[in-house]
Amino acid sequence: MPEITSSIHIVRRYGHVGGMERYVWELTNALAKQGQAVKIICEKQFDDAHPSIEIIELGTVRQKPRWLAMLRFSNRVSQCINEIDTKNWVIHSHERTACHHVTTFHGPPIGDRKKSWLDYLSPRLQTWSYLERREICADQVQYVLPNSLLISEQLAAFYPQAKHKLCEPAYPGVDPSFYNLTSTSDGNTIGFIGREWKRKGLDIAVQAIEHSRQQNPKLKLLVAGPSPDEIAHLFVNWPKNNYELIGWAKTEEVLARIDLLLHPARKEPFGMVIAEANGAGVPVLISENCGIAPLIDKDMGLALPIDIVKPWTENISVVMSLKKLKKLKLTWGSLALQHINLYQKIVKSYDG
Repeated sequence: MPEITSSIHIVRRYGHVGGMERYVWELTNALAKQGQAVKIICEKQFDDAHPSIEIIELGTVRQKPRWLAMLRFSNRVSQCINEIDTKNWVIHSHERTACHHVTTFHGPPIGDRKKSWLDYLSPRLQTWSYLERREICADQVQYVLPNSLLISEQLAAFYPQAKHKLCEPAYPGVDPSFYNLTSTSDGNTIGFIGREWKRKGLDIAVQAIEHSRQQNPKLKLLVAGPSPDEIAHLFVNWPKNNYELIGWAKTEEVLARIDLLLHPARKEPFGMVIAEANGAGVPVLISENCGIAPLIDKDMGLALPIDIVKPWTENISVVMSLKKLKKLKLTWGSLALQHINLYQKIVKSYDG
């Protein structure tokens, strides 16, 4: 059992209600299972947690506009921190707050967007930029944990004054259930998973498979996430037997049915579904814009640029034929150990 640490985690919604929120839930429960002391400060708890975890609910605030909700939540967190005993506790934020020692950055920084000369007139953008800069650069912030190398590089570019605070990426874990999935695939089914289908490149996937069907007419695309009505226009010229639009579905159920995961995302801070596909033994063909891309080698799949469709078409059958895939072995337990080691360094700095 590792040395005991005490950490307070800040997240607006605590539970399986989003990718970032699930990350926090899994991490904190993995910490608690390893005997660590954990508290949560949140607006609302959505899922049960390890019995040793103390939950402090602040109550919800008006959710829109989002930038004002972030500011209100930050102010309420600061007030809460001032009212509780935090001596020897590491304060770890996953939000835009003002009183943390560690922050995990789960998405692209605000600077990674198309800019306009009118940006300085937008209270939303100005507030968001202020909160983000404070989250990373404030004096009490000792460490910044990006969730991928891609995010780390972006933060270093936009906040060079805080480059010394950046740690090794804190990659999400994969639930053990994915390693035990039983495949029911037919050898010809390609999967696409993601509600934000434009950002995740469903249109690129459709183009690539259209060309690949000329060599293999049996290829079928299974799309999970977006509403079928929302994406039906992409398949007007497709034979009915070559695609299936199933809407929302559990990732495990989809991965069991497919022989390849196609994920040509335009932007993807990490790509949790890619790691889960790898755990399930499904090869992946993904874009270089995914944060997980540097971890994918030729024994797992392939990462390609999205500006030309032809390489995607040419590599579908190649990647689909991969057998005995190499596994990344990302676990929530190993992520918890990475955090425990970091927290120990912070606590020792208190003693020093």
